[in-house]
Amino acid sequence: MSRLLVLGNAGIDLVCPVPHLPRAGETVVADGQSRAPGGKGLNQAVVAARAGATVTFVAPVGRDAAAAELAAALANEPFQALHWLPLAAPTDLSLLMVAPDGENSILSLGAAADSLSAAEAEAAVADLVAGDMLLLQGNFSATSTLAAAQNAVSRGARVILNTAPLRWDVAPLLPLCAIVVANAGEAEAITGLTGPAAAEELHRAGAALAVVTLGAGGCVTASAEGLQHHPAAPATTVDTTGAGDTFCGVLAAWLLAGQPVPAAIAAAQRAAAITVGRPGAFAALPDAASLRADAAA
Repeated sequence: MSRLLVLGNAGIDLVCPVPHLPRAGETVVADGQSRAPGGKGLNQAVVAARAGATVTFVAPVGRDAAAAELAAALANEPFQALHWLPLAAPTDLSLLMVAPDGENSILSLGAAADSLSAAEAEAAVADLVAGDMLLLQGNFSATSTLAAAQNAVSRGARVILNTAPLRWDVAPLLPLCAIVVANAGEAEAITGLTGPAAAEELHRAGAALAVVTLGAGGCVTASAEGLQHHPAAPATTVDTTGAGDTFCGVLAAWLLAGQPVPAAIAAAQRAAAITVGRPGAFAALPDAASLRADAAA
């Protein structure tokens, strides 16, 4: 059975509802706070596992109470395996400010993610074989991410790269990627282009399948089969936090199961519509029953 290895960050999300996102120099008083597991890698791994993929999640964390909090929170998730990489740095932390219209701003402290070495990243994917898939994000250093991707490809695995957060030049990674997922802002920053043109440029730069998400505008894909627009699923937006992670997790799960790209994209967008209709990040991720019912429909 083909497996999905998610090598990504894990941390604690401190979520604060605010009356509006702060402008430069402005202090905004939050309407409360809540704590939850978070991190792009963690969210994507959880969603993919809930969607039915055989998932191993590997994440660097600190040797601290936050790491123990994460382990307890994920104890009942349907992973095949969960591997923590304890490091000297503290476990990652993100502050999420969410406005009433659902828009958000996120400040992340990623000491543990930044501390992952290229050798550790390369070793984390050493068990991959042909037919497996590696899902990566932008939270680690360019060197570590590239090392993981190169080792995965050398073993016959497919690589999916979610370019968020965009912290460094992804160009060297693109030729290694079976799939690249970027939102509109990231795609423009990488290519200097927008919309369909950005997707086509990501494909020309090496990604076998380039996906540019456009929020309520759906997404566009570019591949050897050409350019295609995929409309978004109907949604009532409460909070956009985590929607991209839901999209990536379901997309990976469906593609790993051998589903065609249009079907996988549609499923990912239906799942993302569930997430944006709920407040929070981890709490807004679709549950396993919803995801597997959608897959069986």
